[in-house]
Amino acid sequence: MRSIDFGVAIEGGAMQSEIGTTTGLIWNALNTKGELSLAQLKTAVGCKTPVFDWAVGWLTREDKIVILREGRTFRVGLKGTEAKAAGAK
Repeated sequence: MRSIDFGVAIEGGAMQSEIGTTTGLIWNALNTKGELSLAQLKTAVGCKTPVFDWAVGWLTREDKIVILREGRTFRVGLKGTEAKAAGAK
């Protein structure tokens, strides 16, 4: 089995905590700014890959966000009920 180094230190539950924190930052950014491109969202959150990618995956899996293809990029927004509950437009 080959090991892959993502440049992220994993100590106990620290990684899950970092992903969870990043997930909250992403949700809050989308809640306050509305729909953003992945690049804009990554900048708004100020997080590095792969933690950012894992957090987006988590929110997608939990059905909290929608990812739409727009030309050569992707846009991310809160899912309908999430956006309504948060008061987003």
